[in-house]
Amino acid sequence: MSEPRNATLPALAALGGILVPAGIYALFNHGTPTASGAGIPMATDIAFAIGVLALLGDRVPVALKVFLTALAVMDDLGAIITIAIFYNKGLHWAYLGGAMVVFGFLLLLNRLKVHRLWPYLAGPVLWYCMLRSGVHPTITGVLLAFAIPFGTGDEESPSYRLQHFLHRPVAFGIMPVFALANTCIVLAPGWVQGLLSAEGLGIIAGLVVGKPLGIALFAGAAIAVGWCTLPEGTRFLHIIGVGLLAGIGFTMSIFIALLAFDDAEAVLQAGTAILVASLIAAIGGIWLKYTLPAKALDDEDGLEHEARRGDPDQVQ
Repeated sequence: MSEPRNATLPALAALGGILVPAGIYALFNHGTPTASGAGIPMATDIAFAIGVLALLGDRVPVALKVFLTALAVMDDLGAIITIAIFYNKGLHWAYLGGAMVVFGFLLLLNRLKVHRLWPYLAGPVLWYCMLRSGVHPTITGVLLAFAIPFGTGDEESPSYRLQHFLHRPVAFGIMPVFALANTCIVLAPGWVQGLLSAEGLGIIAGLVVGKPLGIALFAGAAIAVGWCTLPEGTRFLHIIGVGLLAGIGFTMSIFIALLAFDDAEAVLQAGTAILVASLIAAIGGIWLKYTLPAKALDDEDGLEHEARRGDPDQVQ
């Protein structure tokens, strides 16, 4: 991803995976009380999408894993920016100005090549100012990540050290609590009818159809005009499969639903639709199972492969 040409494909694919699902949801819900939920099908649950891909083992090209990871990260950044802009409760300019001052201070530390981590502990101050400003404070994590020096990404960089320090508490503490706190899905009587409502259909169609469609359209167009190329060892069918997996919204989509709706019933219907859509989207793993090349299981298969390549030593 260090080369702009390589980063262009997942970036444009993520853009398609944001705009098309939101547009589909808007078609179903335009002019209704649930129209504010257009951000729900934008999000991809990184952990579940990559987890399903991991089930296919080493049949999956490394480049495809990198593509899905980059796509999901950019997708979530888009969702966070959407939250910050469209799901705020009114702006308090003094606190927003204070947040920008703190962010500017952190960027200055970066430019001065301050590699000690303790000065960047001003991050919680940035979070507090952002919270009080009316902009959703999730954007703070993105801003802080931009400010902390990354350098070459080696083990001595502050970003690397902080990432690895936080890995275990986040993976084993924060993420499970986040998932449990934001799920709370109850299958109440009439939940099937809720799936057939404009809200339910918009979410399901957005995640199951809109995600792969948007990703495939934008990625295909970028490749067709020569802006970028397919990841090494992949075919366009694999990009479609990744698009299907990107429809696993789950925790991030449920989080956006909680911000989008004040009505408890609308939140409950959204959660059920997200769960159903995510289960359907996970079928993308089956798509990839039948489109990825089969792994050579024994030496005889390997010899046959070399024979097809015309290697006389291996044929002998």
